[in-house]
Amino acid sequence: MGVTEEEFYDSGRVAIAPMAFCFPGYDGKSPTGKGGDLPPPAVCAEIWRAEVMAVVWSQLQVVLLVGAYAQAWHLGKKRGRTLTETVGGWRERVAETASGEPLIMPLPHPSWRNNAWLKKNPWFEADVLPTLRLAVRQALK
Repeated sequence: MGVTEEEFYDSGRVAIAPMAFCFPGYDGKSPTGKGGDLPPPAVCAEIWRAEVMAVVWSQLQVVLLVGAYAQAWHLGKKRGRTLTETVGGWRERVAETASGEPLIMPLPHPSWRNNAWLKKNPWFEADVLPTLRLAVRQALK
């Protein structure tokens, strides 16, 4: 994002809104029984997500859709068939910003599982991240 730690943790400038607003539990597939998190429960998103977004949407300048669940909820039919298609549509999202809507940037989840995707798609780091960082910097002015 290109922000300082101080900027990131300033709740008056940066907000992090989980998809479900409730902890889904662990998938239990690791030897310790605490694997990765389960998918966000739909019922929690149904209860809280729309209500929260209705309150804050007009104040947002940049929205980062981190992972498939956020992308599916916010983009609906505009979401691509694959992560590459969805993230690859970033130029369309920048163009849509001109209509006064916040810039919506779908991003891969920051997981070790996506390291191969990042290596296979160098355009993400070369093209998307500079645009994202500039948009975030402008929003924080």
